[in-house]
Amino acid sequence: MGIVAVQAADTPLRAQAWLAPQADLVRALTTTPPECLSPATGPEARLAVEVGRAAFRTPTVLGGQAARAGLTCETCHRSGRDNPAFLFPGVSGPAGTADVTSSLFSSHRGDALDDPRPIPDLSRGRSGLKVAPEDLPPFIHGLITQEFDGREPPAVVLAGLVAYVRALSPSACPRAGAVPVTVASLMSDVRRALAAADALAARGDRPAAGVMIAAARARLGLIDERYAALPRERRRLRAADTRLSQAAQALREDRPDARRRLAEWSADSVKLEAALTRREGRSLFDPDHLAAALGRRLPGRAS
Repeated sequence: MGIVAVQAADTPLRAQAWLAPQADLVRALTTTPPECLSPATGPEARLAVEVGRAAFRTPTVLGGQAARAGLTCETCHRSGRDNPAFLFPGVSGPAGTADVTSSLFSSHRGDALDDPRPIPDLSRGRSGLKVAPEDLPPFIHGLITQEFDGREPPAVVLAGLVAYVRALSPSACPRAGAVPVTVASLMSDVRRALAAADALAARGDRPAAGVMIAAARARLGLIDERYAALPRERRRLRAADTRLSQAAQALREDRPDARRRLAEWSADSVKLEAALTRREGRSLFDPDHLAAALGRRLPGRAS
């Protein structure tokens, strides 16, 4: 899933659709909690965590209604944490809760009962996960294939999600509070996902590499919707997304130019990021511009 159209004229950013109306939407959409990610030791462990981190951030991993709505693991667990502003019709009770046995998302586990629970902070370790570390593989597998009706994930992707969740730790939490969502932060996610895709492609794991490209395109899509009022920048983003789509097609066809396409895209993305950053202050990354698009006034600002 790459760049998609925004859902409605009164929803400038897609994520607004699953945030509580009474929440501080500008803050929720322009900042994110710091990621509590422990450093992995060794290249294999680092790759596993990077694969899981990218998969955690793409709707491709989930299925059914959740994927169609654009939800990812990160939607409920921002930066692997919780999301106190999350409010999805038919799934949430109070903000920050979700019914994991909702028939809206699952044909396997739907129990016709309305029992939303608080979304846990995965970085709190076992107390946040409420599942033993050794039970994570079947737990995450069931979450994807049954709780969200997703397809069977590539083995490397499932193992990566397990590695990523295990790497979230309270001891790794930065002291800083919320961090801004920026072009640079999302482009970093794109490049990290593509680096994982290249490593997997080098091993011949085309299905898992394809998930990584989908993750990169999903993050690029989050940048694109914030430049809706800036046609030139949006054209560049759409062209970049097309190139990623072509790289994914080359990978599926096992063509020898697939990895070269990924490398060239990553190299060219530096210029794309610089061009976008120059206009970031006029995009919906900027709190003032976002507030205006939402019809809200930031505290302390004149009307």
